[in-house]
Amino acid sequence: MVKKDKNVLIAFDDSDNALRAVKFVADSFDPGTKVTLFNVITNTASICDMDSPELIPYFKAQQSHFCLVEDKKKELVSKAMQEAKNILKKAGYSDKNIKIKTQVKKKGIARDISKEAGKDYDLMVIGRRGISGVKDFLFGSICQKVLNVAKDASILIVN
Repeated sequence: MVKKDKNVLIAFDDSDNALRAVKFVADSFDPGTKVTLFNVITNTASICDMDSPELIPYFKAQQSHFCLVEDKKKELVSKAMQEAKNILKKAGYSDKNIKIKTQVKKKGIARDISKEAGKDYDLMVIGRRGISGVKDFLFGSICQKVLNVAKDASILIVN
């Protein structure tokens, strides 16, 4: 068990990997631990508001569909964060020890997560994507990128 006054950041999205990380924290850490569920979202509002003659006709025709997909993604993440919060609460965590934090992407998802983890957290927990080593090598993953750029954070990877 981790001491009660520790501060843990969970890199979070709407994936099963992120929920596994939450369940790991819920089962392994003392409920007195402060937990922040941290999500980085892409800023698509500017794309949705674009109205320029330079835009290709196909994009203009599909623009509203793209924006609807992005809105749905935000809704899914919000729902997943509530599910994660409920998992922590069932494990004995109080509302005051669970924080939900969402940030619009600034430099890149992995770099933004790493920057946040370097603030006032004792540990960052991140779920590892279940793909083959070859795919991971070719396409990379947020988890791998976080490991490469995080300099001031202790990281726990949950399989």
